[in-house]
Amino acid sequence: MSPGSYGIIVDPVDNVAWGVGTEFPGRIYRMDIGNNPPETCITEVYELPVIDGEVQGFGPRGLDVDKNGIVWTALSGSSHLASFDRSKCEVLNGPSVVNSQHCQEGWTLYEVPGPNMKGTDVKADFHYYNWVDNYNTLGLGENIPIATGSGSDSLQVLDPETGEWVFMRVPYPLGFYSRGLDGRIDDPDAGWKGRAVWANYGTNFNWHTEGGKGTTSKMVKFQTRPNPLAN
Repeated sequence: MSPGSYGIIVDPVDNVAWGVGTEFPGRIYRMDIGNNPPETCITEVYELPVIDGEVQGFGPRGLDVDKNGIVWTALSGSSHLASFDRSKCEVLNGPSVVNSQHCQEGWTLYEVPGPNMKGTDVKADFHYYNWVDNYNTLGLGENIPIATGSGSDSLQVLDPETGEWVFMRVPYPLGFYSRGLDGRIDDPDAGWKGRAVWANYGTNFNWHTEGGKGTTSKMVKFQTRPNPLAN
């Protein structure tokens, strides 16, 4: 396991912990502490798929779990949102798990739309973190994963059922170097006004946004109306 893991999160279905290892191409860990830790701790490791020598995606950082126990991670290097469904694994232990490639069938990768770096097939955006909207906080449904578009002034929302994306962009000249997000429902009976997704600029590279040296971090509140005239 990594000496320091990204995105440690508790699975609400199995009551286990998941974490991210950033060693190329990247892996996720599942830890069940058992009844008498540390003696009963069991850790499973699942590396991003490498098929016929080709890495399918890389660079996990953020991690979250939906209400069905599906794990989601934003791939900062290859510009994907990736899901992992452990229930699809045919093998969970034994000799074949040594290289952590034993459950390629559990992974699904969704490429984030966007431009490539000039002269390459490498995506220009960077996805530092992600979060799953399990309770329709944003108004786009439950179990909806959202990635930070840290290099594109945006939050990027995926509908796993259709594969369609919704981009919520903070317009220039404000800029938006998103590094994390979470949801908050203040009043479940107040419709869209009682709930919002909040995202931060983080502390990195604020001087690259409008305002230059001395610019401080900010919080951004995202809400969606059910229709443009809703009040």
